[in-house]
Parts: sequence; C-alpha cells; structure tokens
Amino acid sequence: MTIRIIFGTESGNAELIASDIEDQLSADHEVEVEDLAEIDVNDFSADDVHLVICSTHGEGDLPYSAQPFVAALNEATPDLTGIHYAMFGLGDSTYKNYSRGSERVDEALTDCGAKRVGDYGRHDAASSQDPSELGIAWAEQTLAAWPVASAV
Repeated sequence: MTIRIIFGTESGNAELIASDIEDQLSADHEVEVEDLAEIDVNDFSADDVHLVICSTHGEGDLPYSAQPFVAALNEATPDLTGIHYAMFGLGDSTYKNYSRGSERVDEALTDCGAKRVGDYGRHDAASSQDPSELGIAWAEQTLAAWPVASAV
C-alpha cells in the first residue's frame, strides 16, 4: 500500500506542504507526491491511501493545477466506489469563499463515489499557524484513524 499525497496548487504552497508531509512520513511508509494536473482519474486504487491537499485561488476558484483533474472527473465520472481519501484545504478566511477550491475537489470526488475519511483539515492564511506543521499533524492524525489503520 502506498500513501499518495496529491496536491492542487496555484502558487506552490500546497506542493510545499505535500513535500513536507512526504518528508515526515517517508521514513515509515511508501509515499508518492503527485500534482493533480498529472493524475489520470481512472488511476485510483482502493489499496492506496489518498491524502489530497488543495489551495484556493481568487474568490473560491480551483487552483490552476487542480482544474484539469476536476474537469476530467466531471466529464468521465469514473466509478470511484471503494476509494477513500482525506482532504486538507488551504485558504484565507478574509475571503468570502474561504477554502472553496478544496471543497470543489472534494465534491467532484464524492460525486464519483469516493468517500472522504477523517477530519477535513484546513489552513487559514489569515492565522499565524505554520501550514506545514498543521498539515503534518493532520496527516498523522488521519493515518491513525484510516479505515484500515492496521495496513497504514
């Protein structure tokens, strides 16, 4: 089983957090980091753990690298029944549509039958919290509560 950390980013923040989570987890797990822009929507395995990290751009828009992924999910509507994933969103609560980019990815995945597990993690750019520290804590907590925790 592989932990797949998949990210959608506009300015690179989600990618940096994904990389920091990979650094933390790779000593004990097989970990891959992938850009949502490069993922085939038919290439999900129920045997893998999917940690999704996605930023928000502008007024609740998808970041550039998540746009083709969500478009492909909406067009192909693959059957993702049996696929589990966890979501970590980046945003700024001073904007009306705080963290809406990650919510749009979340909705597209669930519309195809995938099931989100664990707490929906979020980082607020308006806070003083370190996004990588928050992301690492979220990932570790998520893995501890994963549906097949003994396999993680």
